[in-house]
Amino acid sequence: MPELRTRPVRPAVHSDDTALGELDRATWSTLHAVQPRPHPPYEPFFNDRNLPEQLLVAEAEDPAGAIRIAGYIRVVAPTPLACNAHVRQIQGLAVADWARGSGVARGLLRAAFALARNEGANRMTLRVLGHNAPARALYESEGFAVEGVLPGEFFLGGRYVDDVMMGRSLAP
Repeated sequence: MPELRTRPVRPAVHSDDTALGELDRATWSTLHAVQPRPHPPYEPFFNDRNLPEQLLVAEAEDPAGAIRIAGYIRVVAPTPLACNAHVRQIQGLAVADWARGSGVARGLLRAAFALARNEGANRMTLRVLGHNAPARALYESEGFAVEGVLPGEFFLGGRYVDDVMMGRSLAP
């Protein structure tokens, strides 16, 4: 794959709504989605539970030479509890097909770690479907370890799929 010309990861803004919605629909897969495939009419990407300030986006030059959103990561506090304020949780990561394999996901993860540290967090967690081997390998390569498994938690595509909980320290 040719080297992708990327821009620095940046916070999402309201005007990213359409592009993020398109990316989210284009990357929908039973490999990671527990919700049914979206169908028109599409809801806005941003809503009262999915806010721009929770997302970081990566932009890159697509194969046609246009600068587009190549991926996003959603990072949130897992609960509103003060005793849990030191933790951030990844609740979404997507990379456009044309940008896969170019380091976009890794760049988004590392930007999320930096943001979480700047917010005072010292721990990052996530949940990933057991059959999503590419995502699990990426997370492990970035320091995440399996901390728990809910066997057969989801019934997807005619089979039971494990819900794997992973975490890592954000200490330097």
